[in-house]
Amino acid sequence: MKDKIKGIIRESIEAKEKLLSEDQVAVLEKISNKIIEAYNSCRKVIVFGNGGSASDAQHFAAEMICRFEKDRMALPAIALSTNTSSLTSIGNDYSFDKIFSRQVEALAQPGDVVIGISTSGNSPNVLQAIEEAKKLKAVTIGFTGSKDCKLKKNADLCFCAPSAVTGRIQECHILAIHVICKLIEDTLFKDG
Repeated sequence: MKDKIKGIIRESIEAKEKLLSEDQVAVLEKISNKIIEAYNSCRKVIVFGNGGSASDAQHFAAEMICRFEKDRMALPAIALSTNTSSLTSIGNDYSFDKIFSRQVEALAQPGDVVIGISTSGNSPNVLQAIEEAKKLKAVTIGFTGSKDCKLKKNADLCFCAPSAVTGRIQECHILAIHVICKLIEDTLFKDG
């Protein structure tokens, strides 16, 4: 069991070390800049995903609304996985595939940043919401893994965690979210 534990930790470290590549750093910088531009233009962030990715979406929204490391004004962010009445009514009246796209239709405006998180990159409800956001002229961002997927092709920008293992992908996603939060705060609140 100890060898297995060490193997999992090494695998996590190896995936995170790959985030130091110029390509990975560049995409995190581009994503951060898009969100900063949106906030500077009085726009908002809308974020969503399923399962563990729903938790990551909620975590990101909470960091924006509450704070990450600095005491500062709240920033507008909405996690679409939190309203059980909307989720269940849309799932029941339409389909599970529409639980995010209907909310995006209602909430997204041109210039908002819409972030879909999917470790597979092929979750139909995430993909439909990204398509809806594009129709509404929002900036679309995907978070996924290293495998070829539809989310990479459909989003304006995509952070692809350098792993095909769900746990490692999620660990890279949360690190990327923390990096983005830090860059947003340090840019928008230099004096805070």
